[in-house]
Amino acid sequence: MEKKVYSIDGKETHSIMLDDAVFGLPVNEDVIYYAITNELANKRVGTACTKTRAEVHGSNAKPYKQKGTGHARRGDKKSPITRGGGTIFGPKPRDFSYAIPKKAKRLAMKSILSLQAQSDRLVVVEDFTVESGKTKDLVKILGNLNVNERTVVILKDDDGKIRQAGRNLPNVTFLAYNRLRAHDLFYGRKVVMLETAAKNLSEFYNATEEAK
Repeated sequence: MEKKVYSIDGKETHSIMLDDAVFGLPVNEDVIYYAITNELANKRVGTACTKTRAEVHGSNAKPYKQKGTGHARRGDKKSPITRGGGTIFGPKPRDFSYAIPKKAKRLAMKSILSLQAQSDRLVVVEDFTVESGKTKDLVKILGNLNVNERTVVILKDDDGKIRQAGRNLPNVTFLAYNRLRAHDLFYGRKVVMLETAAKNLSEFYNATEEAK
């Protein structure tokens, strides 16, 4: 697949051939769904906790005698039907995380990259950094590329300067080429990918395929 490469001024400079094994695959919607669901489950904290009647503080004594009062028979005030009593089948701390096969995870990433490339949401840019680390400099670059929506920037490495410049931008997410996240990548309205990151992605996924 051929894609145009733009400078940080928003001008087309040359073209690049993207690896069809990464950016030209048929989109597998099922595996994308599994990958996104897995990421969301792994992010869940799972700290919700309620007290059962055995854990609620209070007396174990009957509030009144069994017969002769005209009231329904009942046990102690920790009963779940009483205000302030225990909770029936309430949530307890648990681990929601689980693992999916690495092969499925890789296929999901390649399917999302292919989807973004085929829908023209993927923009390839010449390698750049923000030496000043200032947000306004990064905003200017993104403005030149007509990026004003929810954006994912795929970096060639873990560039601290770019991340520093973009940490005040709520709609911009930065991902290293070897640490992609399916949820962010799928829901990004624009994907800005550095030119070297495109080459690194091809090498990274081809290497993993050969290593199997």
